[in-house]
Amino acid sequence: MALVLQLRSVSGLRGKGDRIAKAAFRGLSFYTRVLENCEDEAKFDETFRWPVATNIDGNEILEIQVFNYSKVFTNRLIGTFRMVLQKVVAEGQLEVTDTLIDDNNSAIQTSISIEIRYQALDGTVGTWNDKEFLETPSVHLEGDGRYSLETDSLLSGHRHGSDVSPGKSNQQSTERSFRRAGKGVFSAMKLGKTRPSKDEHRKQDDPAVLETEDLDRKAMRYGAGLEPDTISLASVTAVTTNVSNKRSKPDIRMEPSAGRPMDYQVSITVIEARQLVGLNMDPVVCVEVGEEKKYTSMKESTNCPYYNEYFVFDFHVPPDVMFDKIIKLSVIHSKNLLRSGTLVGSFKMDVGTVYTQPEHQFYHKWAILSDPEDLTAGLKGYLKCDIAVVGKGDNIKTPHKANETEEDDIEGNLLLPDGVPPERQWARFYIKIYRAEGLPRMNTSIMANVKKALIGENKDLVDPYVQVAFAGQKGKTSIQKSSYEPLWNEQIIFTEMFPPLCKRIKIQIRDSDKVNDVAIGTHFIDLRKISNEGDKGFLPTFGPAWVNMYGSTRNYTLMDEHQELNEGLGEGVSFRARLLLGLAVEILDTTNPEINSSTEVQVEQATAVADNCSGKMEEFFLFGAFLEATMIDRKIGDKPINFEVTIGNYGNQVDGSSKPLLRRKKEGGDGDEEESELLQNSSDDEVGEDGELVSVSSSPPMKPLVTDRNYFYLPYLEKKPCIYIRSWWQDQRRRLYNANIMDKIADKLEEGLNDVQEMIKTEKPHPERRLRGVLEELSSGCLRFLTLADKDQHHSSRTRLDRERLKSCMRELENMAQQATTLRSQVKRNTMKDKLKLVQNFLQKLRFLADEPQHTIPDVFIWMMSNNKRIAYARIPSKDILYSIVDEEMGKDCAKVKTVFLKLPGKRGFGPAGWTVQAKMEIYLWLGLNKQRKDFLSGLPCGFEEKKTPRGQNLPSFPPISLLYTKKQVFQLRAHMYQARSLFAADSSGLSDPFARVFFISQSQCTEVLNETLCPTWDQLLVFDNVELYGEAHEMRDDPPIIVIEIYDQDTVGKADFMGRTFAKPVVKMSDEEYCPPRFPPQLEYYQIYRGNATAGDLLAAFELLQIGPGGKSDLPPIDGPTDMDRGPILPVPLGIRPVLSRYRVEILFWGLRDLKRVNLAQVDRPRVDIECAGKGVQSALIQNYKKNPNFSTLVKWFEVDLPENELLHPPLNIRVVDCRAFGRYTLVGSHTVSSLRKFIYRPPDKKAQQWNMAAKHLNGYLAMTSRAHRSRPTGEIVVNMEPEVPIKKMDTMVKLEANSDAVVKVDVTEEEKEKKKKKKKGGGGAGGGGGEEVEEEEPDESMLDWWSKYFASIETMKEQLRQQEAAAAEAEEKEEMEIGEGSKAQVKNKDKDKDKDKDKDKSKAPKDDKKKKQQPVPELPEKKNKQKIDELKVFNKELESEFDNFEDWLHTFNLLRGKIGDNDDNATEEERIVGRFKGSMCVYKVPLPDDISKEAGYDPTFGMFQGIPSNDPINVLVRVYIVRATDLHPADINGKADPYIAIKLGKTDIKDKENYISKQLNPVFGKSFDIEATFPMESMLTVAVYDWDLVGTDDLIGETKIDLENRFYSKHRATCGVSQTYSIHGYNTWRDPMKPSQILSKLCKEGKVDGPHFGPGGRVKVANRVFTGPTEIEDENGQKKPTDEHLALAVLRHWEDIPRAGCRLVPEHVETRPLLNPDKPGIEQGRLEMWVDMFPMDMPAPGPAIDISPRKPKKYELRVIVWNTDEVILEDDDYFTGEKSSDIFVRGWLKGQQEDKQDTDVHYHSLTGEGNFNWRYIFPFDYLMAEEKIVISKKESMFSWDETEYKIPARLTLQVWDADHFSADDFLGAIELDLNRFPRGAKTSKQCSLEMVTNEAELPMISIFKQKRVKGWWPFVARDENDELEVTGKVEAELHLLTAEEAEKSPAGLARNEPDPLEKPNRPDTSFIWFLNPLKSIKYLICTRYKWLIIKIVLALLLLIMVALFLYSMPGYMVKKLLGA
Repeated sequence: MALVLQLRSVSGLRGKGDRIAKAAFRGLSFYTRVLENCEDEAKFDETFRWPVATNIDGNEILEIQVFNYSKVFTNRLIGTFRMVLQKVVAEGQLEVTDTLIDDNNSAIQTSISIEIRYQALDGTVGTWNDKEFLETPSVHLEGDGRYSLETDSLLSGHRHGSDVSPGKSNQQSTERSFRRAGKGVFSAMKLGKTRPSKDEHRKQDDPAVLETEDLDRKAMRYGAGLEPDTISLASVTAVTTNVSNKRSKPDIRMEPSAGRPMDYQVSITVIEARQLVGLNMDPVVCVEVGEEKKYTSMKESTNCPYYNEYFVFDFHVPPDVMFDKIIKLSVIHSKNLLRSGTLVGSFKMDVGTVYTQPEHQFYHKWAILSDPEDLTAGLKGYLKCDIAVVGKGDNIKTPHKANETEEDDIEGNLLLPDGVPPERQWARFYIKIYRAEGLPRMNTSIMANVKKALIGENKDLVDPYVQVAFAGQKGKTSIQKSSYEPLWNEQIIFTEMFPPLCKRIKIQIRDSDKVNDVAIGTHFIDLRKISNEGDKGFLPTFGPAWVNMYGSTRNYTLMDEHQELNEGLGEGVSFRARLLLGLAVEILDTTNPEINSSTEVQVEQATAVADNCSGKMEEFFLFGAFLEATMIDRKIGDKPINFEVTIGNYGNQVDGSSKPLLRRKKEGGDGDEEESELLQNSSDDEVGEDGELVSVSSSPPMKPLVTDRNYFYLPYLEKKPCIYIRSWWQDQRRRLYNANIMDKIADKLEEGLNDVQEMIKTEKPHPERRLRGVLEELSSGCLRFLTLADKDQHHSSRTRLDRERLKSCMRELENMAQQATTLRSQVKRNTMKDKLKLVQNFLQKLRFLADEPQHTIPDVFIWMMSNNKRIAYARIPSKDILYSIVDEEMGKDCAKVKTVFLKLPGKRGFGPAGWTVQAKMEIYLWLGLNKQRKDFLSGLPCGFEEKKTPRGQNLPSFPPISLLYTKKQVFQLRAHMYQARSLFAADSSGLSDPFARVFFISQSQCTEVLNETLCPTWDQLLVFDNVELYGEAHEMRDDPPIIVIEIYDQDTVGKADFMGRTFAKPVVKMSDEEYCPPRFPPQLEYYQIYRGNATAGDLLAAFELLQIGPGGKSDLPPIDGPTDMDRGPILPVPLGIRPVLSRYRVEILFWGLRDLKRVNLAQVDRPRVDIECAGKGVQSALIQNYKKNPNFSTLVKWFEVDLPENELLHPPLNIRVVDCRAFGRYTLVGSHTVSSLRKFIYRPPDKKAQQWNMAAKHLNGYLAMTSRAHRSRPTGEIVVNMEPEVPIKKMDTMVKLEANSDAVVKVDVTEEEKEKKKKKKKGGGGAGGGGGEEVEEEEPDESMLDWWSKYFASIETMKEQLRQQEAAAAEAEEKEEMEIGEGSKAQVKNKDKDKDKDKDKDKSKAPKDDKKKKQQPVPELPEKKNKQKIDELKVFNKELESEFDNFEDWLHTFNLLRGKIGDNDDNATEEERIVGRFKGSMCVYKVPLPDDISKEAGYDPTFGMFQGIPSNDPINVLVRVYIVRATDLHPADINGKADPYIAIKLGKTDIKDKENYISKQLNPVFGKSFDIEATFPMESMLTVAVYDWDLVGTDDLIGETKIDLENRFYSKHRATCGVSQTYSIHGYNTWRDPMKPSQILSKLCKEGKVDGPHFGPGGRVKVANRVFTGPTEIEDENGQKKPTDEHLALAVLRHWEDIPRAGCRLVPEHVETRPLLNPDKPGIEQGRLEMWVDMFPMDMPAPGPAIDISPRKPKKYELRVIVWNTDEVILEDDDYFTGEKSSDIFVRGWLKGQQEDKQDTDVHYHSLTGEGNFNWRYIFPFDYLMAEEKIVISKKESMFSWDETEYKIPARLTLQVWDADHFSADDFLGAIELDLNRFPRGAKTSKQCSLEMVTNEAELPMISIFKQKRVKGWWPFVARDENDELEVTGKVEAELHLLTAEEAEKSPAGLARNEPDPLEKPNRPDTSFIWFLNPLKSIKYLICTRYKWLIIKIVLALLLLIMVALFLYSMPGYMVKKLLGA
C-alpha cells in the first residue's frame, strides 16, 4: 500500500553548483538534501515513500524537479521529469533513466535515474522479496523482509520513519535540518523527540544540512517560486512522533480526576413570569436543583408576577454528578401552608447544559413552561430568569445588558441553548433492555451457601434488574432472580420534550437485595453522540448493541471500597458485565386524541432481537509480551509478583469468573469441556486434546529485586514472559476502525498544533508555515477517511446508528477538509492567533466524533498481583491495540511496545498516593481476529527466539509462552541534569530541598540535594554504565526506551516527598557513528514536570545513550567537564552541552515590604531581602523598624552574573525575605521566584530598532524605560484637532434625556419613539425653534443634572460600545464563516487585505477608549450640536488594575510565599500561602551598555536604569473612597436576601457603616463617600468589604475586595484622581482635583523631560512635537465667560499616550467594578461592587468637598385613573326568570406591587349588552425613580419583619373587569396591564379598540404617561379561552392623569365620585338595579316593558278557560232543569 521512489542520481549537469531535487505525487512533495558543489553528476541516493490508501490509477503522474540551489536567490529550475505511472501499476517495479525537460517542454541533456516500486492495496502487484533495493545496503529489512504496515504514517501519506533507515529518505533530511535549527527548548512532551539519524554514507558532505531560515526562506520559497505566504511545512519537527514504529508514546498524566468532588455554586434569579395560563392566579415559583427546593414569595391575583428573587445552591460533588443534576423551575398556583397548590407549568434542564453555555450562564432568558401532566396542552407561560453555574475558579461576568426592550422580545430570548428550536415537541424515548451477560457474583447472603449444602443446588448469586434514569425520572425493569445471564426483553418509556435539555441517560444494572440494592455497573449514553441536529441529522438511536460496564474488581466483599466505581464515578478497574440494549425516539403527534397524555415512566414488554443482530461471533486473539517491569513500589513487599491480563471475563482466574461469557461449541468437543478448560488454566496443559490452544492469561510469579530505596524491579533480563487469550466477540471492528482513523487524524493535528505553539513560544521563525502544513495534513487526512470508512457498507449487523454516524462523520470530515484548505490559504503571520483557535475547534470536533458510543470489544485490563492480591492496574482501550491490514485503521498501540504506568484503583489513586508509580511496564500487545494471527509478533524488537509449550513446538502459528532474546547491546547512558525551575514547594518554608532521581531500565541514580530552593541548578552529569538492552542494534538507535526522571524533596527525617515526574528519550549513538554535529553533543531541552495532572515546573536536561562497541569504553567520547575539586566526585555537565554564557548586570530596585505576616508567632521586625540569580546575588539594606517604615533606605543595587545567551535558558531569579533576629539568627519569612526574566531585560535601542518592536511588546513592564525609547520621533508637528464636544459622539443612538429632573439616558425605547423624541427635542438646548406640536416639556436644565445623570449616561455609552463590539465581532465571525464556507480564494484575499487595514485601525483605537467615540460615524451631527449633552465618565466593568496592567509600570509587586502547597487537587490556594509582598523591580542588561544611555541629560548613576523615581519616604495622603452600589450579592439570610452595609479598612482606620444598612437587598445602592487619612507606605492596602447586618449574632462577611493604593499613587498612569472629560468649575461636573489641568500638564512635562506646554493663540497648545487645539473659554456660575487654558491642557492630558517617549494613558474619571470574594469560598465571586478611589497628597492644596453621590430619592407622584365606561364585556350570568345573559360589571385596578391597595368601582348591575357606565376615579400615590423606571415600595415583608424592605418594581397599572356575584366568588372576566413607560395609545372609539393593541405591541406607537401626563382612550380587556388563545373579553374607556405630589396638592381630587372635583353620576339604564332591593320597581319593569303582551294573552286565555269551566260546571244542572222543565 505504498509507492516507493528511489532517486539515484542526476547526470549531465552543467557547471558546478549546489543541487536540490523535489519529488511530488498526489500533492505531497518531498525535498532531497542539498548536494553542494556537484559538477556533472549529483548522486542523491534517497528514498521516498508515499503510503497510499486508494489504488493508484494508471493515469496519475509522478513529478521530479531538479534545481540549482541558491542560499540567496530563487532556486533555478534545471529541468523536470514527469512520468505516467501506468507501467508501474502494471508491473509493480520499474527502473528508469530518462532525460529532463525544461520549461518549454523540450528535452535537455541532463538525465535522471530512478527506481519505482508499488504495492497495491489488495496485494495484487509487487511481491516483496528480500532482494529489494540491493544497491542500498543501508535499508534494514524487517524480520520477515516485508515492509511492515505502520501506524504512525501520516495520513496525508508521508511517513516518519519507514523501514528505510531514517536518513535515507529526503524527508528525514529536511526533518534533520528542521530539528536542528528548530530544536525546541520547550517541547510538549519530549518523548519521541527524534533526533534524525546521521546518514551513514554521507558523512563527508554534512554541511548539506540547512539552517531553518535557509531551508525556509530560500529553498522553499523560491524553489516553488511561491510567495512566502503560501508555503507550508509538513511535519518536520517531529516533536512527538517516533522514528521507528516499535514503540508508542506513553501517557504522561497519571491521575484520574473524574471522581474527585469539587465545589459548585448554582445561582438562579427568578425575575418575572408572563402570560401564565389560568385566571386570576396567585403564583409561586419553585426552584429545584437536584434534591434541594426553594420557593419565591407569592404574588396575588396576577398572571404576570414580578419577583426578582435570587437563590443560591452550593454543592460539593464530582463533576459528573453535578452535571447530571436537573434544574427544575415550576410555577405553582396558590400554594400556602395548608395546601400544596396546583402546578401551572414547569421547565427542566440539566446543570451540564448551563455549564456548557458561554460564561457558564443564561442571562435574562425566558423559560417556556409546559405541563408534564398534559401533553396536548400548549405552553403554559414564560418565566424570565438568570441561571449560572460556577465551578471553582470560573468567574462569571454579569453582562451589561445592552437594551431592555430586547428582553421583552420573549421569543428572541428563550432559555434554550443555541440550536434548539423554540417549538419543542413531546417525544417518547424507548429504552429497550434485552439481556446481560458476564455478571459478577453479588453473594450477599450466607444463606446461599447453606442452601447449597442442604439442597445441593447451585444458584447464580445475583438478582439483577436494570434501572434507567433520564431527565429527573427513573424507570426499572423486572428482577430476574438468580441469573448471571438475565433475559429481560423489556422497554422503559420516558416522555420528555424533544430535544431534551438533559444530555445523558444513565443505565444501571443493579442487584436486588432485601436490605439495599447495589449497583453492579453503570453506563451513560450521551445523547449528543447518538443523534445529530443538523439538516441531514437523525433522531437519537442506538443499537441493539452491547455496552460494556466497568467498575470495581469482581471478587465479592461485603464492604466494597470501590463501590463508587460501579455507580459510574471514576475510571472502572475491572469488567463488570455487558448489556444488550437499544434506544429509539418517537416524536408525538399531540393532536391525536388517542394519545396517552401522562408523562409517567412506563415499562412494557419488547420484542426479543435475533442472536446475531449485534454482529457475527468471531474468535479474537490477544497476545501480550512483558518486556520490562520496573519501578515497582516498595510498599508492596517482596512477595512474588505476577501480571494478569483480562479482556471481558476471559483471562480472569482470580475472581472465579462465573462462566466464560459465551460458550462456543468447538469443532470436536462440547461446550462444557471447553468451559472447564478455560477455567483450569494450568501451564502444562496448554493445548486442548485436539491440539487447540488454550489461553494463558498471566505471567509466572517472580520475586522482585531492589532498584533503590523506593522501587523494585522484576529481573526479566533476556527471558520475556508472554500471555495469550482467545475470546469470542461480535465482530464490529468497523466501528473501532473508523474511530481509529479519526483518532489518528486528531493525534496528528494535536501534535502539529503543539508544534506551532512551541514555535510561537520559543519564537522560531515562520510558525504560520507549520500551521499551513498542519492544515494540509488535516485536509488530506479527512479525505483519506472518506475513502477508507466507506468500505463495509452492507454489513448485516450494522445498526441504524452505525449508518447514520458514518454518514454524518463523512459529511463532517469532508466539510472539515474543505474548511482546512480554505483556512490554509488565509493563514498569514498576523492572522495566526485567530486561525489557531479555529483549528483547535477542529481538534475538539474530531475527538468528539471519534468516540464510539456503541461498544464492541471490552477494554483490556492488566493487573499486578502480589501474593494473589490485586495491587495496581492499567486499562488499555481495545481499539488502541486492534489490528488491521490498513495502516490508518490499526490501533495506535497495536504491535508496538508501550510504556504503561500502573496505578492504584479507585479513590486510592487520588492525591499523593496516586502519584507514585506502582509499576512501570514495557508491554507489547496485539489484538485481532484469530484468523489474522500470523503477524502478531511483527512489531516486537527483533532478535528473539520463541519458546513454546511442548505441544505447540512444531506449530508455526502457535503463540510462545516466552521470548528469549539472543541479541544484547551494551550502552552507557549519560544524563546531563542542568537545572529545574518553578518546582513545587514541599516544605513549610515554602521552599524545597530538591534532588532528581533518574530511572533507566532497572538502574537509577540521584543528583545531589540542593537545599532551600525551587530552582535548583544541579549542573551534574550522571553516568549509567553497562546498560543492557535486548534486541537489534539499529532498533535501539531509532527507538530507545524512555527515561523517567522523578524529583523529590529531601527531608531530614522520614522519606523523601515526591515533587513531580517527567519522561525523556535519549539521543542514541551507535558504536559505528561519530560523535559530531548535528546530533552530538545533544542540546539542553526543557521537559515539563507533572505532579498528578498538574504541571509542576520544568527540567532543563539532555540525555545521550552511547553504545559501547567492541573496543570497550575507550571508544566513548571522553567526559571532559571542568573538574570541580570542591564538588568532589560530582561530574559537571560537559562544555559542549552547557549553555554559552555572557555577562549581564542585574539592577534591583528595592522599594519596600508590605503585609508581612508573623513567622513562628513572632512579628517580623528587621527584614532584609536577598536576591539570588545563578549563584550570584545582592542583599538589600536592612529595614530597621518594619512597623515604623517598611521601605528600604537604599533604593538601587546591582550585581553582575553570567547568564546563558539564549534567553529561554535563563535561570530564575529568587527573592527571599529574611528577618534578622537577635544573636545573629535569621528566619526565612517567605520567598518568590521570578521564573522568567524576560520582561525585565532591557535592550538598548539600537539602530535596527525595527527588530525590537516585537520585543517591546514583551516588555510591558518597561514601558517607561524601553518601548517608548525606540519610537522613532517623527519630525515636524502633528496636529491633533479636539472638538469641544468630542466626548459624546455616540455610536448611532442619540443621547435621550428624559425631560424632567432626572435626566437619564435610557435605551429601552422602540425606534419610532426615538424618532419622535428626536423630533421633539430638536428644539431645546438653547438652540430655539420648536420641533413639532408635541413639545410639552422643557429641556432638562443644568441645575437638574446630578452625578447620577452622568453615571447613567456613561453606563449607556458602555452598553452601546459593548453592543457595537458584539455586532462587529458577530459580523467578523459571519464574514469568516462565509470565507471558510466559500473557499473561493480570490475573494478571500481581497477581504483579508481589507481586514488587515481594519486591524491597523483597531490597533490605533484599542488603547484609547475615548478615541473610540471619536471615530464613530456621527450621522446626526447637526442635531447633536443643539442638543444638550451630559458629561460622562468611564465605567469599567472590571477592576482598574486589569485595565492598566496592575499599575506595575515601574513598580512591581512580588508575592512572597511560604508553606507547603496542599496535596489535594484544589491546591491550597496561593492566597493562603502569601505571607507578604515585596515591592520593587529589576532590570537586566548585557554589560557594557552603550554610552549614549549614560550620557543622557540628568542621568544619575546611583539610580542606574531607574531614573526619575520618586522618593520612598513616608507620605500622608487623603484617601477618598466612593462606593456607588453593589450588584448580585450572595444572599446571606435564610430568606434569600441580605441586609448589606459597607465596611472599609485602611491601616488603623476601620469604618463600619453599620447604621446605614440597606434592608433585604441584593443590589443595594449605597452612594456614599468616605474620607480617610493614611500614611504610605505603612497603610496602603485598602479593604472594602460588604457585610450582612444581623439583628442577633455577629454580622457575616458577604465579600471583600482589596486595593493596593500605593501602586496606584506612584503609577505613571496617574491613578490618584481620574481626569474628567471636560473642565468646568461649577455644577454637577466640577473639577475634583486640587491641581488644575494646566498644572498637571506642566508637572508631567517636567517629569517626563518633555518640551512644553506652549500655549499659543487661537486655542493651540504645543507639547513635544504635537499640537492640540480646543476651546479657550469657560463659563462661571453666573454665565460669565472667561478665557482659560484649562480646556487645552485637558485635551493634552486626555491624549497623553500620544506624546512620544514620556506618554502613557492617564486614568480617566471612572467607576470601576470589583468582584467581591469571600475567603471561605475561594475563587467564587460573591457579587460585585462599583466604586472608585481618589487620593490627594496632604502636602498639596486641599481638595474640595467630596462629590455628592447619595442615591436619588424617588419622586412622589399621583396617578389618577378615571374609568368612564366599559363596552362589549362578555356576559356571564343567566337571569333567574328569563334565562337571559347579563353581567353585573365592576372594574378593579391597582399598581403593580400594591395589590393590597386595589380599588374597585361600584357595580353596574344587569348589563345586558356588556356596556357599563362608571365615572369612577381611582387615586394611586406612588414613589418613582425616573432613572431606573421603577416604582419604589417600602413595606414590611411579614408581621415578624424587623424593618421595612425596599422593593423596586416596574411601573405597571393593572385594570381588571369582574362580574359581581352575591353568594359565590366574583367571576374574573378579563384584564389589561399597561406599562406606564410604554403602552399603546388608547383607541378613539370602542370600535377601533382591538386585540391587536395587546398582541401586536411592537408595531403600535407607544407612549409614556411620564411624558404625556394625560391620556384618554379605549383599551381592550383580554383573557384566555379554553384553547389558551387570547380573546377580547371587554373594552374600557379610561383616562390616566399623572401629577407630581406638589401638583396633586394644588389640584386635589376625590376618590370615586367624591368631592373635591366630583364626577357626575353615571347615566345607567333602568335595568341596572337589583331586584330584591326594589321589588316593586322590578315587578313594574317586568310587567310594563317586557311581558306586557304575554300577560294580556295569559289573562285572555284564563278568562276563556274560566268560561269553559263554568260552562262545563253549570251545564248538567241546566240541562236537568231544562229536561225536567224546572
